[in-house]
Amino acid sequence: MTLFDDTTAHNSDSTTTIVSEAEPVTDNHNPSPVATAASSEEAEHAAVGHDEKPAANASEDFASALETFTTETEEAAGDDRVIKGTVLKLTATHVVVDIGAKSEGMLPLSEVLDHEGKAKVQPGDEIDVMREKGQTEEGYVNLSHQKAQRIHAWDEIEKAHNEKKPIKGVVIDRIKGGLTVDIMGTHAFLPGSQVDLRPIRNLDGMKGQTIEVSIIKLNKKRGNIVVSRKELLEGAQQEKRAKTLEHLEEGTILTGVVKNLTEYGAFVDLGGLDGLLHVTDMSWGRLTHPRDLVNVGDQIQVKVLKYDKEKQRVSLGFKQLTPDPWLDAEHRYPVGAHVSGRVISVTDYGAFVELEQGIEGLVHVSEMTWSKRMKHPSKLVNVGDQVDCVVLNVNPAERRISLGMRQLATNPWDSLHEKFPVGMTVEGRVRNLTDFGAFIEIEEGIDGLVHVSNLSWTKRVKHPSEVLKKGDRVKAIILAIEPDKRRLSLGVKQLQPDVWESFFQAHHVGDGVHGKVLRVAAFGAFVEIAEGVEGLCHKSEAVDGNGQPLHLEPGAEHEFKIIKMTPEEKKVGLSIRAVGEEASRSEVEAYKQPVSSTSSTIGELISWKRSSNENN
Repeated sequence: MTLFDDTTAHNSDSTTTIVSEAEPVTDNHNPSPVATAASSEEAEHAAVGHDEKPAANASEDFASALETFTTETEEAAGDDRVIKGTVLKLTATHVVVDIGAKSEGMLPLSEVLDHEGKAKVQPGDEIDVMREKGQTEEGYVNLSHQKAQRIHAWDEIEKAHNEKKPIKGVVIDRIKGGLTVDIMGTHAFLPGSQVDLRPIRNLDGMKGQTIEVSIIKLNKKRGNIVVSRKELLEGAQQEKRAKTLEHLEEGTILTGVVKNLTEYGAFVDLGGLDGLLHVTDMSWGRLTHPRDLVNVGDQIQVKVLKYDKEKQRVSLGFKQLTPDPWLDAEHRYPVGAHVSGRVISVTDYGAFVELEQGIEGLVHVSEMTWSKRMKHPSKLVNVGDQVDCVVLNVNPAERRISLGMRQLATNPWDSLHEKFPVGMTVEGRVRNLTDFGAFIEIEEGIDGLVHVSNLSWTKRVKHPSEVLKKGDRVKAIILAIEPDKRRLSLGVKQLQPDVWESFFQAHHVGDGVHGKVLRVAAFGAFVEIAEGVEGLCHKSEAVDGNGQPLHLEPGAEHEFKIIKMTPEEKKVGLSIRAVGEEASRSEVEAYKQPVSSTSSTIGELISWKRSSNENN
């Protein structure tokens, strides 16, 4: 019985199920070692039973037992052998296989289905199978295709492991910690950390992919296989890196694949070695983000700008493959030339126009229209618009071109003198008020400024809102035009009589006037001496006839004498002291006159003087 026992033990080992460490699986079809041992004991007891039969039947019984043992031994040996069969037909649940010797067997259809549920064999195909114990109800031999695959797979897997060669597999599922890979019908575990050179977030996307892996752990007894794809990728990367480094030097032009994009540039795989293509080295023109030029997976040519051998850092350039368009920009875009381009950006201060790849010009907001009222460039142009411009200035060193759009239209300021000569009365609408004056639109795009000092002859205006409000229609006189500065000065008070001119014509220095104190300052008081006309009485002139200082208060009225007049500056100097001095001179003159004996006495003169002083 030794031969039978050895054979049974071999069958148990050969049908071990191969799974990952994460999910060990036990093959329910295989008998356990305990069951095998029990069968051996039963066989031995059966043999002993035969020996104990009567001698008369000994030869017959021995022959029968020998035949039975031989048949069982052959069947046991056959169970352990992979045989080739021919598929006869497929049913809804099984596959019928011709295994020769006028025998047919059946195996479960599930053993020959692919990952999409389709049968991998058709009638007439050859298939590897192994016998299973027992028969079906129809009399077919039970067969297993998976067991045959496992034995064949283990041979290939062990060979690949020993020779450290890659082997192909299909990712069939995602499990905790990684993936399950089908290698020749045998399940292996691929840890998530070994899937790629960098961590992959979406492992589900690997399902169904055929990949090459290396076997890093193998336990046939437990049926465990652990594989790595990263190990193969690292090896391939090292080979590529070595080849790349052989030819890598500054100035070399290489072909690479865009691996990753960031806000500041793109990483390009040069072949086992990554280089950085900075956004500033991608294009001679404006580039807001690297994805505007390249995408992940693109194959591009780049130039090695810098190579640090110690740190193995490579700086790449893309725009350096073409000549710098700014080198001869001054000759191709001379000042005054009419050019056309596409608006690529609009800002608060203007619009950038692309004249060609790498050449952009700025149309400042002030150069878009002759009107000063445009609030934002977007009111005139939008991104993508084709616009015509005039070259105003070219600075290749700073890579700048200044463009103008208004120069293509007639400048209304050039003919403004003819249309609105100085001294002409015009009418317009108040468009804006500022601290220093009011802007009045006299025609479309032409605004004139009425300075606060030109609003009134008589009223002291601190802010134009005291006289005007936005939207008012007012008349004014053209005072001055400066076409080069696009300035137009207007006056409103010039339409009113000049009270100062009338005052200076009617008064002279030494004249006495009656005035009312308007306001007081540290140096004196401002006095209204006529409607709209003010004079200044300095504090040194605000004294009475006895030389005593007077305290002037707003609203108080006094007699003043004009001591100074400056018509061009519209200034009048006043004095109360001069009035007192004039009175004193009058008294002296009166005293010098002969005293009438009939009408005046010295006593009366003294009384009159005392009375005069009291009145003052």
